Amino acid sequence: MNCSFDGIGQWAATFPRAGGSAGQAVSLNADGQVCAASDGGDFIGVVLSVGRDGQACSVALGGVVSVPCSGPAPVRGWAALAADGKGGVKSAGEGRSFRVLDCGDDFITFVL
Repeated sequence: MNCSFDGIGQWAATFPRAGGSAGQAVSLNADGQVCAASDGGDFIGVVLSVGRDGQACSVALGGVVSVPCSGPAPVRGWAALAADGKGGVKSAGEGRSFRVLDCGDDFITFVL
C-alpha cells in the first residue's frame, strides 16, 4: 500500500515572484521576492502555485512537502538539507535539519 504525507499541516503565504515554479524549493532575494534557491543554499519553502500573471506565488512555509532530490538520498529521520540549484534539495553535511519522512530515487518528502 502506498501512502502520501504530502500536504499534512501545510501553511503558506503569498510572495511577489522573481523566479521559481510550482514544486520547487525557493529562497527570498534582497527585494523580498521568491526566487530559485542556489545550489547548496538555504531555502524558505516550496512553491505551491504561481498566479496567472506570474507576478506572485503561494509558498508552503510549513508542513509536509515533496520535492525532487538529487545526489545520495538522505536517511529517514533528521537530516541536513540544502537546495540543489535545480528546484529540489540534496543532503548537506551541515546546516538546517529537517524531518525526512520518505525518499526515493528522485524525490524526498519532509517536514518544513
